[in-house]
Amino acid sequence: MNTDIVDLRAFYASTLGHLAERAIAIALAAVWAPLPNERLVGLGYTLPWLERFGGDAERVFAFMPARQGAVNWPAGAPSATALVSEEDLPLTDSSVDRLLLVHLLEHSENPNETLTEIWRVLAPGGRLVLVVPHRRGVWARMEHTPFGTGRPYSRTQLMTLLREANFTPGAWGDALFFPPSTSRWMMRLAQVLERAGRRFWPIFSGVIVVEAQKRLYQGIPVAKRVTRRVLVPALSPQGAVRVGASEPKR
Repeated sequence: MNTDIVDLRAFYASTLGHLAERAIAIALAAVWAPLPNERLVGLGYTLPWLERFGGDAERVFAFMPARQGAVNWPAGAPSATALVSEEDLPLTDSSVDRLLLVHLLEHSENPNETLTEIWRVLAPGGRLVLVVPHRRGVWARMEHTPFGTGRPYSRTQLMTLLREANFTPGAWGDALFFPPSTSRWMMRLAQVLERAGRRFWPIFSGVIVVEAQKRLYQGIPVAKRVTRRVLVPALSPQGAVRVGASEPKR
């Protein structure tokens, strides 16, 4: 099941969403290597973290998959948002320094094709930062948050997937150790539980964060693309037939 853009915005506008965003930002900061004047692209729903980490970038774009929907961003400025297919990004080869993926890989119909396309648009030595639900975590089992939809991953599964797409996994991180409860007293303890979880039960994190680097020294096997999507506007005319029109003569 895919998460709609309306549901994502509503979740991150809630108290629980603010706590989740902050916890993930701490984990991202631990693996986010500085790249001055970088070209940064967020793929999926990455707006809360693009605003945190995109301040020093030369340019920042927010790409959102068609099945999710998109919103205008940033507010009060020219739009940097695009509705895309993650398997056919509207970018030239080697044109991006870093890609951040949140709420995307777990919903991808073909994760291998998605990562292969990301490899194409990343510059040599470019970096991919992934945030995905952890299959051992409680958050992946609760459907009232966006992390309870899609396909959760383990570290081993992510490492295999990245290596098959010619990425070298580097720094790892974890977040969301507090339970996804909406009760007030539990949310008040969220920061305490988050710090305790990193120390005492790291294997039960809600999400996994990993930074991987584009690998160039190994050949890319030529493979036929399994799928290729064509985006058509929802209100695009599809043709019409006149009532009572006669069939053409043969």
